[in-house]
Amino acid sequence: MSTITTQKVTFNVFRFNADEDYLPYYEKYEMDVTSEEVVLDVLNRIKWDHDGSFSYRRSCRHGICGTCAMKVNGRATLACKQSMNDMIDLYGNEMTLEPSSKKRAIKDLIIDKGDFWEKHAAVQPYLVADIDENPESENLVTPAQADALDEADLCIQCGACHYSCPVVEINEDFFGPAAFAKAYRFEADVRDNAGTERIAEMSAPSQGVWDCVKCFECQEACPKDINPIDKITKLHLMAFEKGVVKSNVASRHAVGFHHSIAKNGVLDEGGLVLYSEGPSIVKHLPVAARMFIKGKIVPPWGITKSDNLDEIKKLVESSSTAKF
Repeated sequence: MSTITTQKVTFNVFRFNADEDYLPYYEKYEMDVTSEEVVLDVLNRIKWDHDGSFSYRRSCRHGICGTCAMKVNGRATLACKQSMNDMIDLYGNEMTLEPSSKKRAIKDLIIDKGDFWEKHAAVQPYLVADIDENPESENLVTPAQADALDEADLCIQCGACHYSCPVVEINEDFFGPAAFAKAYRFEADVRDNAGTERIAEMSAPSQGVWDCVKCFECQEACPKDINPIDKITKLHLMAFEKGVVKSNVASRHAVGFHHSIAKNGVLDEGGLVLYSEGPSIVKHLPVAARMFIKGKIVPPWGITKSDNLDEIKKLVESSSTAKF
């Protein structure tokens, strides 16, 4: 039988009331935390024992509704799922509790998720199909076809990945990783008949998958291990497969990467930038010169092809399911 331990922890808690406060502030609470508690227990105790006006969202307490998403020391957290012992091991005995998005705060840890739900709705988060109201048989889906969803259907819409995404923070038009994961869930469903409509929308400039910066913050933030960045990568491939890709720096980067590996077995970084950027590469010349001096860029004639080039070409050809 495990022994319950207790540690003293200092919490710096984000406080803000949009109806009364001009700027947010932080209040400090010192509490004895037991090894049995999760972050939600701490939130409850702050409200019940220290300040009844403290506000936050909660519901299921079982990690399935996503309501209690917040941040601890800047890290996305599902309050009802995260053990305080793990938080103490990670951050020590002083922590900052904040909403998922400080600029969207309404009351303490409660935020306005309007932008999240608007983008969620915009990706057609439902099956587009003609349904027989009086079917004579089941619409069967094989295990392999179900596996193709890659657990994207497990998303609980907590918004943790969305509000951890740096592109969402600076680009109001960007759909965000949660919306992309949801779009993939239906694009990968064999029962969906949306054609190219949804995937074309996901490929739109300034808001679509090509504006993802591959920082992997969404993967780190997701409490359900759905890995949204993987779904974004698969949407890239789907866009090529369905022929809806528009030429832009990001899509040309993908094509150039493919061509470089197929040609040399190694990546020609200088050639990749030239292929992706085109004439606008001139803006990178000062940086390129410094990289060349440091040996970070090899001229085309100096690239050494891989000794296993034939094998690599076969792998590229066998693994490519789309025409680049």
